[in-house]
Amino acid sequence: MEEKKTGTGNRSRHKRGIGETMANQPKIVCNNIWKVFGPNPERTLRDMDRSLSRAEIQEQTGHVVAVRDVSFKVQEGETFVVMGLSGSGKSTFVRCLSRLIDPTAGQVLIDGEDITTVSHSQLTDLRRNKMSMVFQHFGLFPHRKVIDNVAYGLEVRGEPRIQRHEKAMEVINLVGLDGWAEHYPRELSGGMQQRVGLARAMAVDPEILLFDEPFSALDPLIRREMQDELIRLQEQMKKTMVFITHDFLEAIKMGDNIMIMKDGAISQIGTPEEIVANPADDYVRAFAEDVPRYKVLSAGKVMRPTKAKSIKKGVVPVQASAKIETLIDRIADVDDALPVVDLSNKLVGEIDRAIVMRAMQSEA
Repeated sequence: MEEKKTGTGNRSRHKRGIGETMANQPKIVCNNIWKVFGPNPERTLRDMDRSLSRAEIQEQTGHVVAVRDVSFKVQEGETFVVMGLSGSGKSTFVRCLSRLIDPTAGQVLIDGEDITTVSHSQLTDLRRNKMSMVFQHFGLFPHRKVIDNVAYGLEVRGEPRIQRHEKAMEVINLVGLDGWAEHYPRELSGGMQQRVGLARAMAVDPEILLFDEPFSALDPLIRREMQDELIRLQEQMKKTMVFITHDFLEAIKMGDNIMIMKDGAISQIGTPEEIVANPADDYVRAFAEDVPRYKVLSAGKVMRPTKAKSIKKGVVPVQASAKIETLIDRIADVDDALPVVDLSNKLVGEIDRAIVMRAMQSEA
């Protein structure tokens, strides 16, 4: 499969951990990742007809192709969402990223270093210092207080108790759990326990955070609160995040870019707007058809060309990246079209009430 470019733009790089980051190099690069389960996965991958479906390969070989030739890039500071239904291979794939599961073939590059080839000591260093994971099931130690659960990664590193507790308290307050440091997990609600899990992952100050359906066990209201909380934290931290979900609404809310998987393979990679506006196939279209388009589409996507050469004095232009949802109240109060500008404030089009109404009616 041809690699599809993703990303939110180039950012400065840090030189730490295994490997060095080169200028403009993506934080994570996956090249042709395969994961085959069975008694002889390497031989099966070498000899099988790769044009066959997952079911056909399983019937012929007795092996399961869980991840199938997956390639993509994630820029530093990006939230990259991997989305798919149960059995699509998304959870297996995220475990290949951290080598909790070794891929059968392919490369996983972190800052240009192929972690599928590093030693166990290097891999341990990667997990302790550069990468943390948050699971669906919180995995908290029931006999440890919140502060000691959060400080666990720092304890494994060998940091003194005073220093690790100071850092843990900072993160506990950051995730909104101030006042709960001396409580045990059983005294916390599900949402609060997941905040502890998030704080524990953040306490080691990783460059990369991996989330495997972290909110799927929570009640809908708490789930939305945790989504909003993570978005808020990401605005502050600007970590590189890979977020796994089976919920398309969660995917478009959380992701800068989304990779949709089916039967272990990529169906489509793109921004939420690209996927909703131009689904690649019927599988993706089924997810996108019930999404309110005005929540995803931007002014730049639905604007029309303008004959104007400049912006009238006193008129505040609309950013091309602005979501239609954010323009509803403003556009309702004006009769004329509003100018639309790009990031450099160059006039690129115009938008009016009729365009916004069509977008809200899913006709844009």
